Amino acid sequence: MPQPDLQDDLYDAGSVEAGLDALDTPVNASEGSRARRIAGRVLPPVVAIALLVAVWQALWAAAFWPEFKLPAPSAVWGQVWQLVTSGEILELFWVSVHRAVIGFAISLLIAVPLGLAIANSSVVRRGIGPLVSGLQSLPSVAWVPAAILWFGLNDRAIYWVVLLGAVPSIANGLVSGLDQVPPILPRVGKALGAGRLGGIRYILLPAALPGFLGGLKQGWAFSWRSLMAAELIATSPELGEGLGQYLHNGMSLSDISMVFAGILLIFVVGVGIELLVFRPLENSVLKARGLTVTAR
Repeated sequence: MPQPDLQDDLYDAGSVEAGLDALDTPVNASEGSRARRIAGRVLPPVVAIALLVAVWQALWAAAFWPEFKLPAPSAVWGQVWQLVTSGEILELFWVSVHRAVIGFAISLLIAVPLGLAIANSSVVRRGIGPLVSGLQSLPSVAWVPAAILWFGLNDRAIYWVVLLGAVPSIANGLVSGLDQVPPILPRVGKALGAGRLGGIRYILLPAALPGFLGGLKQGWAFSWRSLMAAELIATSPELGEGLGQYLHNGMSLSDISMVFAGILLIFVVGVGIELLVFRPLENSVLKARGLTVTAR
């Protein structure tokens, strides 16, 4: 009867080990030339935008709606280009974006302790959790009249609306991320000598980070929408002219091309923050945890 060859056994064991290592190695589906990867990311949105503009141009040319309801794409682009050449677009972006960033940062400082308290205390969860969820479902624009009456037409009224729009979303996102942390992780940390604050800092928050990022993205979206609602209603020369004020001016002047230009600029800021800030951050966090195999 033939005896098994030791060398063959070692070769088979090495093959199995190599196969297991290959399973643990992320596969980069975007391998190829740099130009091909860039084209794969840039072409789809460019084609989608081109199709959208083509449909828009066709509807305008067919005159389904009068000019004061549906402007030509060239008219809207003319409004945007005028803002660019005059330098006014920088002021519009600065007034709105810096307010959104400051409001989001303050919301983050408030929402993180609130989310930790809700996630780690059953009493706080039962008492405050439903209120936070209710505030998240309440449209932020409903707070604008009250904020104006409380604080007047100033930045405090706008920041108040932004906070009430962003804090519940960020807090609920953190609670959702913490609820998905395996219970064994805090126990292991406690067994290794981590105190309560150390367990939160080094175990709970890092483990909940992927889910928390979703809450941060939603919180930014809510803060941006809340800011636009506040700027649309709370208009005053003392507040400066942001994107919401620009949109309000277009409505007051019955200038539909100006209104569309304001909508376009608001959309550009929202997409830009997503692509430049949140998407790279999300990809890096997921990639570090082996939860993604391709960069989006």
